[in-house]
Amino acid sequence: MRSRCVNHARNVCDRAVSLLPRVDQLWHKYIHMEELLGAIANARLLFERWMGWRPDIAAWSSYIKFELRYGEVERARAIYERFVTEHPRPDTFVRYAKFEMKHGGVERARRVYEHASEQLVDDEDVEVVFVAFAEFEEQRREVERARAIYKYALDRVPKGKAEDLYRKFLAFEKRFGDREGIEEAIVGKQRFQYEDDVRKNPLNYDSWFDYIRLEESAGNKDRIRDVYERAIANVPPAQEKRYWQTYIYLWINYALYEELDAQDMERTGEVYRACLKLIPHKKVTFAKLWLMAAQFEIRQKNMKAARRILGNAIGMVPKGKLFKEYIEIELHLGSFDRCRTLYEKYIDWSPANCYAWRKYAELEKNLHEADRARSVYELGIAQPSLDTPEVLWKEYLQFEIDEGEFGRARELYERLLDRTKHLKVWISYAEFEASAGLAEDNGSEEQQIERVRMCRAVFERAFDYFRTNAAELKEERAMLLEEWLKKELGFGDLGDVALVQKKAPRKVKRKRPLPTDDGSKIAYEGYVDYIFPDEVTPASNLKILEAAYNWKERRLFDRHVEFHN
Repeated sequence: MRSRCVNHARNVCDRAVSLLPRVDQLWHKYIHMEELLGAIANARLLFERWMGWRPDIAAWSSYIKFELRYGEVERARAIYERFVTEHPRPDTFVRYAKFEMKHGGVERARRVYEHASEQLVDDEDVEVVFVAFAEFEEQRREVERARAIYKYALDRVPKGKAEDLYRKFLAFEKRFGDREGIEEAIVGKQRFQYEDDVRKNPLNYDSWFDYIRLEESAGNKDRIRDVYERAIANVPPAQEKRYWQTYIYLWINYALYEELDAQDMERTGEVYRACLKLIPHKKVTFAKLWLMAAQFEIRQKNMKAARRILGNAIGMVPKGKLFKEYIEIELHLGSFDRCRTLYEKYIDWSPANCYAWRKYAELEKNLHEADRARSVYELGIAQPSLDTPEVLWKEYLQFEIDEGEFGRARELYERLLDRTKHLKVWISYAEFEASAGLAEDNGSEEQQIERVRMCRAVFERAFDYFRTNAAELKEERAMLLEEWLKKELGFGDLGDVALVQKKAPRKVKRKRPLPTDDGSKIAYEGYVDYIFPDEVTPASNLKILEAAYNWKERRLFDRHVEFHN
C-alpha cells in the first residue's frame, strides 16, 4: 500500500514538473520528497533534470547545498564549475571562491578569483570581483598582491562604476601605505607611459581612453579637457565604420564628462554639435549619437532643438532605432499627430517592416480609433513583401476578435487561408470558431452546438486539404487529428471522439536509404511513417490474408513431416 502511494506521489510530481518546469517550488517539493524517502540518487537525477531548464542561481545553490549535506565536496565543486559557466556573474564567482576557501584551500580560491577577473573584465559589475579578490589577499596578509589587484582594477573599471573600489583602495592604503605618495607616483608613471603610447600611434584610441581614464581619476579638469581635445583631433583616416566605431566613443565620453562631471551644459551642447558636424553621415553614421544629442536637449527642456536634431537624423540617415526613439518621445509628450506622421515616414522608408505596421496600428487601437487601426492593418498585409507576416496577421486577427467583430475575423481567416494552408493557421481558425463569442453569449445549448459545428467544419476542411492536396504531409495530418481529438474531448457531451478516432493513423517504423559522405555506400535511417485508414486498400488486405494462409499451410506441412519421422 505504501509503495503504491509513493509511486502515485512520484507520478503526480513528475507530471507537475513536466507541465510546469519553470515553477521552482514544484521541483523543491519533488526533491524534498525524494530526500525524505532516502532516495538520494533520485533526488540527484531530479536536480540534473531541473538544471537542464537553465534555472536561476537559487536553484543551483540548492543543488550545491544538497551535495554538501551528504559530504559530496567533489560533486559540489563540479556543480560550481557548471554554475559559473551558466551564470558568469561576479556574485556567482565570489560564492565559488568562498566555497573553495572553505573546502579546497587558498590556492584553489585564488585560481577562481583569477579566472573571474579575466573572464568578467568587461562586465559592468566586475568591481565586485576585484574588491572581493583584494580583500581575500588582504586577509591572507598578501599586501602587495592586494595592492596590485586594486591598481589593475582601477585601470579597467570605469570611474562612474568604481565608487566602492576607490573607497576600498583608499581604506587599504591608509592601513598599509602612503596613499598620496603612491597615487601620485602611479599617476605620474602612467601619464608618462600614455604620452609615449599616443605619440607613437595617435590613432590608437584605446591608449587615449586609458590616458583619459587616468586623468579623470586624478580629477584635474583642465588636464582632462586637454587630453579629450587632443584625442578627438585624430580623425580616422578613412570613411569606414570599422575605423570610426571606437573613435566616436571619445566624443560620447567627452560629452558625458562635460554634462555629468564638469556640469558645463554649454560645452556639452558644443561637443555634440561639433561631433555631428564632423561625421561623414553619407558613409558613416551613428544612431546612438543622434539620440544622445536629442536626449541632452530634452533634459535642457529644449524640445525645439531636440526635434530639429531627430528630424535631421531621419532626413539624412533614416534608421529603425531613430524612428522608434523619436516616436517614443512624441508619444510621451502626447503628440499623437506627430507620431502618425513619423509612422508614415517609417513605413514609407521600410514598407516590409512588420514592427512599424504593428506599432502604428497599436497606436490607433490605444487611441480607440478602430477604423484607423483596421486601415493600417489592411495596408500592412497588402504589402508584397513583409519580414514577419505571420505576426502581423496574428495581431490583426486578435484585434478583430477583441473588437467583437467575429464576422470580420472569420473573413480574415479565409483570406489568410488563400495565402497559406499552414497547419497552425487551420488550428488557430478552429480554436477561434470554438470560442468565438464565448464571453458574450449566455451559454445556451444552441450556441454551444453551433460553435462545435463550426469548429468541426474547419477541422474537416483542414483534414480534407491535407488528405487530397498535401498527401505527403502525413505528420502534419496526424498532428491535426491530435488537436482535433483534444477539442472533441473538451466539448464534453457535445464532442464526437469516434469521428476523429476512425481517421487516426497507425504509426509504422520504417527505414530509408541515406547516402554517405563518400557516396560509395548507402546507409539507412529510421523514421516513423503514418498509415491512414483510407490508405489501406482491399488489395493490400487480401495480400495479408494470403500470406497468413500460406504460413498456416507451411506450419501444417512441417508438423505432418515431424509426425511421420
